[in-house]
Amino acid sequence: MSVSFNTPLAFTILNSLFEARSYVAGYEVSDKDTEVFNALTEGPNEAAFPHAARWYKHVAEVKGLAAKAGAAPAAAAEEDDEDVDLFGSDDDEVDEEAEKIKQQRLAEYAAKKANKPKTIAKSMCTLDVKPWDDETDMVALEAHVRAITMDGLLWGQSKLVPIGYGIKKLQINCVIEDELVSLDVLEEKIMEGEDFIQSMDMAAMQKI
Repeated sequence: MSVSFNTPLAFTILNSLFEARSYVAGYEVSDKDTEVFNALTEGPNEAAFPHAARWYKHVAEVKGLAAKAGAAPAAAAEEDDEDVDLFGSDDDEVDEEAEKIKQQRLAEYAAKKANKPKTIAKSMCTLDVKPWDDETDMVALEAHVRAITMDGLLWGQSKLVPIGYGIKKLQINCVIEDELVSLDVLEEKIMEGEDFIQSMDMAAMQKI
């Protein structure tokens, strides 16, 4: 069944539709784009309907269709819209259907974007935790550090590293999610163990 679109109102609706999406349906040129293209009796005027004109040129190039010349914008087009019958129905029904299609496509795009996996930025950190002296209980010190729990924080391997005069520091690795873990907050929590801990330093940090 062949359908022809009276252009003034058709271009207004199509220009609004293609402002928010690229194609009539889906995410690439389809037969529906071809049907609408062929139903237009003339091409969209680029100055008056830039989004519709962009779509029209793209469909013509992809499908190898002959583009029709664009009509000059009519000054009285908006005044005469009430007399134009697109799709064989009244204007209210046409506008409602076009808006419905637009909102549906916007919802599909938003859903696709929301379902796209998000990359989680993480860092590998090596912390040096120094005790007060050689009599500090390093087992208790490490237990205090590992007892700290935060969303996005995972403790890893650790070792005791001699720093002189019989004193050893705790060197411990952890992986953090950058958006969830503040290193300042982590340091504050570690330094709450002031009975064991003299200082904490960031020995190394690497994005992973």
